Amino acid sequence: MATLLDVGQSLAGTHDLKHALHRVLEKLWRHHKMLHSTIMLLDAETEELCVEASHGFKEDVVRRANYRLGEGVFGRVAQSARPVVVPQVSREPLLHESNNGKQRKSVSLSHEMSCICVPVTIHRKPIGVLWAYIKYEPSGDLEMMTKFLSIVASMVAQAFKVKHLIEADKQRLLDENIHLKQELRERYDFGHIIGNSSPLRQVYEQVTQVARSNTTVLLRGESGTGKELIAHAIHYNSLRSNKPFIKVNCAALPETLIESELFGYEKGAFTGAQVRKKGRFELADGGTLFLDEIGDLNLSTQIKLLRVLQEREFERLGGTETIKINVRLIVATNKDLERSIAEGQFREDLYYRLNVFTIFMPPLRERKTDILLLADHFLEKYAREHSKPIKRISTPAIDMLTSYHWPGNVRELENTVERAVLVCETNVVHGHHLPPTLQTAEGSGTITRLTLASAIEAFERDIIQDALKSTRGNRKKAAKLLDTTERIIGYKVLKYNIDCDRFRP
Repeated sequence: MATLLDVGQSLAGTHDLKHALHRVLEKLWRHHKMLHSTIMLLDAETEELCVEASHGFKEDVVRRANYRLGEGVFGRVAQSARPVVVPQVSREPLLHESNNGKQRKSVSLSHEMSCICVPVTIHRKPIGVLWAYIKYEPSGDLEMMTKFLSIVASMVAQAFKVKHLIEADKQRLLDENIHLKQELRERYDFGHIIGNSSPLRQVYEQVTQVARSNTTVLLRGESGTGKELIAHAIHYNSLRSNKPFIKVNCAALPETLIESELFGYEKGAFTGAQVRKKGRFELADGGTLFLDEIGDLNLSTQIKLLRVLQEREFERLGGTETIKINVRLIVATNKDLERSIAEGQFREDLYYRLNVFTIFMPPLRERKTDILLLADHFLEKYAREHSKPIKRISTPAIDMLTSYHWPGNVRELENTVERAVLVCETNVVHGHHLPPTLQTAEGSGTITRLTLASAIEAFERDIIQDALKSTRGNRKKAAKLLDTTERIIGYKVLKYNIDCDRFRP
């Protein structure tokens, strides 16, 4: 029992299984006088038993001690998965027999030995054998020793099973990691950033210029303009794309935690610091660190950040060890940093360190030509997500979208389209599906105080324009589509002052 405990601890206490097997065989020799012992594993492709660990043999003997499946006693044990006991080795000619009937060179023995060979199996399928020579004793209990070695062999098998599971899980995680990185690279490729307006094309050009360098990038622009998306694009189109991309929202973390989050802390640095923790700078080593809302960083942390940018080194909170890092920094803000400097809320020297390559993200109101592209993209996304058969946005609704000033930028547009998808019960999003903030006199043709008659007229105008768009301005086809007459359509067109020419190709 003591030996089995030692064997279990040896197999469980290390990641180097081959070294653990040598320790197991050494314990068998020390506690049970097994002078020569070997663990052989079966190669599934060659069907050959190869030595994995041995004790008591010379190296040249170990090198040539390979057996094919079914060859000799050891090969037959591996084939049948049944143990074999040879009471006296000198009287057993089959012990070293090969497949062709010839005799292998026997191991030189100074006195009579007994040999016990047991299979190593997983799910009753042999993966190898464990065999040992012990001193021959006429009254020795070989049956008990065989059972003992069988238990050891089962423990070895379980260790190999765990090893295979760990390796399979490690490979699965590696494959999944590669797949996810490829997905991220594709997701943040320039081709997946929606928009072709002149201001956005300028952003593309700047990202292309700076992406493959190690230069610090400052992203400026209003909230909701896509600064984080551009930060991802810079990283995944850089030479660091296979390294970590770590992001921190400086505004979301309390002032008391931001420093420990960025630089980490040592055990006992403060109450509750029970273990050492790496900061975001360490986690991003070799890759990119994205600091969003950098304008909200407190002054004390700004000083430490300045040192990291200058020296490329820092100490953890409560520590004395200097840690050197190789990190590419991308920062973003929607604040007026120049005003913050004038008000004493942002350090001027840090500003000049960050303001190396600045990219200004244009607000959505300056990208009018991108609104329809973005709206169609979000419509397809949320129609699929919410299982709605919505195909397009009506012309009046598009007019409302393009005439709105979008203070919340792309983020507000995305939320608006998602809401429209949720309330829409047809396959077309109309103006009345948009939120009240877009229901203006200019955008929807209604008045501020909406009456029943005006609401009906607005809806009727919306439907007629949508039909004319589908028929490319053909009144006759539009009348047929709406199950009415061309004369009525003509009357409504005049009443609502609808320009049919705008729908013609």
